[in-house]
Amino acid sequence: MSHFTAFTDLPLSEPTLRAVSDLGFTTLTDIQAQILPHTLAHQDAIGQAQTGTGKTATFLITIMEALLKRPFATDEEQFLGEPRAVVMAPTRELAQQIFDDCVALTKYTDLHSVCIMGGTNYDTQQHELERQYVDVLIATPGRLIDLMNKGMVYLDRVEVLVLDEADRMLDMGFIPDIKRLVGRMPPNTDRQSLLFSATFNQDVMNLAYRWLHEPQFVEIEPEHKTSELVDQHFYLLTEDQKFRALQGILNDNAVDKVIIFANRKDQVKRLYDKLRKAHKVVMLSGDVIQQKREKYLQRFKDGNASVLVATDVAGRGIHVNDISHVINYTLPDQPDDYVHRIGRTGRAGQTGISISFVSEDDAFNLPALEKHLDTKFSLEQWQAS
Repeated sequence: MSHFTAFTDLPLSEPTLRAVSDLGFTTLTDIQAQILPHTLAHQDAIGQAQTGTGKTATFLITIMEALLKRPFATDEEQFLGEPRAVVMAPTRELAQQIFDDCVALTKYTDLHSVCIMGGTNYDTQQHELERQYVDVLIATPGRLIDLMNKGMVYLDRVEVLVLDEADRMLDMGFIPDIKRLVGRMPPNTDRQSLLFSATFNQDVMNLAYRWLHEPQFVEIEPEHKTSELVDQHFYLLTEDQKFRALQGILNDNAVDKVIIFANRKDQVKRLYDKLRKAHKVVMLSGDVIQQKREKYLQRFKDGNASVLVATDVAGRGIHVNDISHVINYTLPDQPDDYVHRIGRTGRAGQTGISISFVSEDDAFNLPALEKHLDTKFSLEQWQAS
């Protein structure tokens, strides 16, 4: 166990401590207390931690300290499009979130961060890369490969590599891309590498041992896989009854701000089209271009829309307070996605309600979910009012 409890216990530089203090961070979270002593000593690390445990700050502070403590020598050449640190994330939302955190943490330094991801304009990103030297590059793997192939990004001087949500990257088929990207970087003995994942299976471990050098392993057990603050309901109904049931819930005055999850992009679009006649609704899915996604999410955060319809890609990395209800219009195929979905409510000490519709199509996903959460759900018959 680490004997560090506060950020001030760690050997952090003054600009980092100032930014940390501005953000109101004082006490270290479990993962920060256990990983930072290793990573600040330039060791590689594997961290198992759920979203919301402080892991983003863990790797960003590691990067900052590594770069601040080894500035470029006056006679050292630095080239445009040649980042010193690379953070890879599976989704645009997560990349954007990490970038926002990075900007906040590096504000008292001269470190320049750039975020590149699919769905955004190439010219804008090229301009960002060419405007000044890049210290920290945050990217989704597909767009990073594109820019590397176009000769706009060079990875031969990477000093720190971070792979966030490695399990998710595996699920999304990004591993061949990441292999090619890592192949262009210095060997793992010549760079520091960190890998974070919510779950650890054999595949994730194989990647970790291939890309990391003698890593420290830190596992933070989730206190509860699902929050005690979320009241979970499961309604048995037919596919045909789902939309009427949804309307009934949305018309209830107790339902204030709600996210509705569906498994596929076409289901999200259909729900959005049907609901927009009577509700202030926005949608997030892979088909919505990045600029619009950001605009829609802002409208939902500001309260100008009270209903958000989304796929799981949008479910990760979204931090919106005061969500009263999460509705699973379809049960997810992956039990982990269920945990992420309902974790959007019941945050910051507030209680929330999750409602899952279980039709003949969803029933297949129930046994795996019960096994994952080690619980037996009580299913309620839906009564049409």
